[in-house]
Amino acid sequence: MKTTGFILVIIGAIMMIYTGFNYVTTEKIVEIGPIEISKEKKNPVNWSPILGGVLLLGGIILISKHSKK
Repeated sequence: MKTTGFILVIIGAIMMIYTGFNYVTTEKIVEIGPIEISKEKKNPVNWSPILGGVLLLGGIILISKHSKK
């Protein structure tokens, strides 16, 4: 449980610092014989920093409960 707590603390801290990321996909627009026109599209993935805080707090609670035993 202590390892899980440390993992949650690390993930929570990262989620509070970085609130999202983008990934790029390529879409075909037109394909006429050997000629191909494509477009890169950015797809954002965002989350609330509050979620990172909840994970951070949960990890701290797991670590502290394991230390008391």
